Amino acid sequence: MTIWHPTITTQGPRYRGIADAIARAIQAGELAPGQRLPPQRRLADSLGVTVGTVTRGYAEAERQGWVTARIGSGTYVRNGDTSPMTPLRHSHPMDAGTIDLSLSLPPPHPLRAAALGRALEGIAMDDDVLQRAVAFQSERGIPAHREQLAAWMTNLGMPVEAEQLLITQGGQHGISLALQALTRPGERIAADVLTYPGLIDAAQQSHLKVMGVPMDDEGMDMDALARLCAQQPPRLIYLTPDQNNPTGTVLSQNRRERLVELARRHDVLILEDGVQYLPEQERGTPLHRLAPERTLFIFSTAKVLAGGLRIGTLLAPPALRERLAAALRAQSWMVPSLMVEAVCRWVASEDDRTLLAWQTRELGERQRLAREKLAGFALGGRPHGANLWLPLPEGLRSAVLQEALARRDVLVTSAEPFCVGSEPAPQALRLCLSAAPSREALAKALDILVELLHEPPAAPWRTV
Repeated sequence: MTIWHPTITTQGPRYRGIADAIARAIQAGELAPGQRLPPQRRLADSLGVTVGTVTRGYAEAERQGWVTARIGSGTYVRNGDTSPMTPLRHSHPMDAGTIDLSLSLPPPHPLRAAALGRALEGIAMDDDVLQRAVAFQSERGIPAHREQLAAWMTNLGMPVEAEQLLITQGGQHGISLALQALTRPGERIAADVLTYPGLIDAAQQSHLKVMGVPMDDEGMDMDALARLCAQQPPRLIYLTPDQNNPTGTVLSQNRRERLVELARRHDVLILEDGVQYLPEQERGTPLHRLAPERTLFIFSTAKVLAGGLRIGTLLAPPALRERLAAALRAQSWMVPSLMVEAVCRWVASEDDRTLLAWQTRELGERQRLAREKLAGFALGGRPHGANLWLPLPEGLRSAVLQEALARRDVLVTSAEPFCVGSEPAPQALRLCLSAAPSREALAKALDILVELLHEPPAAPWRTV
């Protein structure tokens, strides 16, 4: 195959000219959806520039939404429509009337802000707490805080001891902390071929190679994982066993047990992500109970109380705790005790129980509503989960449908941000049912989606 050679016409930095050339080539059809860009060193030699210049050019094209980089595989033209994609976002301005189903957030409720307000009012009247808040604390957190958070998790059906926990600045921090403390640049980690984008980003920041393991209706394919371990065992395996993000797939009990057997045989660590909260009756046997000596468990307030709190926990085996604590100390010395105190007061109050009971009922109703509206389509998700996975009918492309929905003021996420490795993204959408401001707004968004599913929008084309 002839190497694609860009024509750089932009005045200014060469890396920006490379990014602009990529955009023009995609719009002209010279680079097709899913096509891999030339290796950076090869293109650098062809253009007579440094590898760093090409790397910056590819990064700029990715920032603009034309391409996507896959760790250990290369940089690819994104699948679907050849216009800049809307990246997976966690904070953005929205026009009035926009219904955002793209972010996995807890359903809105006025009690969230009110409960935080009451907790902060109590703190303001407590001189001892205020004195602690302005002082340095242990990197593992104040013992009383860890006791309170352990009691809260135990009440949620996740029995833990305070000594097992480190307090983190949310679930994403727990992932990054584990990777920084327990891996080295260049090492391999394994994850479902569709997995949480935060793990992919954290691995990239740590210069790790993420190996995508195929999955089916029972979760991660253990035969494929066994072959991977036989070739070169990864340092760590990351899973969300109770509901894969984005598909909602559950790792079966048999596969949980086989995963533990493989991890022990090949001396691999397990990073178990439980941030996507489910009621106890919908959860399987925790991996940290099956293999406590090698499993780290991540939990957070994000999907239960509020995402902005940025407080979570990381359960770790005794042999790993000092390394994790040292990494946390190096990053930020400690998690600010003021916000941890607010969370501890919140979870000890009646507000916590009232809010969680409402949220569980609300998510159950939203799941039922969505399944009624989308009857006849193959769907993935849990009865009280925040998300719904919608594989699209044959011939319908996710990027086209995503853009058509956005034009109707409905935001959703395609499979692309969740992809590991070089496999093409499936034509599917993740619908965050929890993020809609109300059930009425969710019903409106689903009606628009159903209309477009039955009358697919025309795909734009820009070449002959």
